[in-house]
Amino acid sequence: MKPLHLTLGAFAAAAAVLALGGWAPALAQKGGKNGAKTPETFSYEIRNGRRVPRGNRVASPDGSWKEEVKDGPCVTVREQTAPGEYREVRKCD
Repeated sequence: MKPLHLTLGAFAAAAAVLALGGWAPALAQKGGKNGAKTPETFSYEIRNGRRVPRGNRVASPDGSWKEEVKDGPCVTVREQTAPGEYREVRKCD
C-alpha cells in the first residue's frame, strides 16, 4: 500500500490541474480578442469568422457614404445618400 502523503499529494495535484484547466480557454479567448485586427495589406477583413472584401469607404458629415471594393478586374461601387437612397454599381474591365 502507498503512503498516505503520496496519495494525498497526487490527488491534490490532479485537483489543481482540473481547477486551473477551466481557466485556460477563457484566458486564451481574452488575449486573442483584445487587439486582433486584419493587417492593412490584406484585401479582406474577418467579420463573424468570414472573409469580407475590404473596401475604401468615405463618409460625409451629412450621413452619406461611398465605398469602392476591388475584386480582381471588377470594381463594385456602393453609395448611399443622406436621405437613404442606396445604389450599387459593378464595373468589370
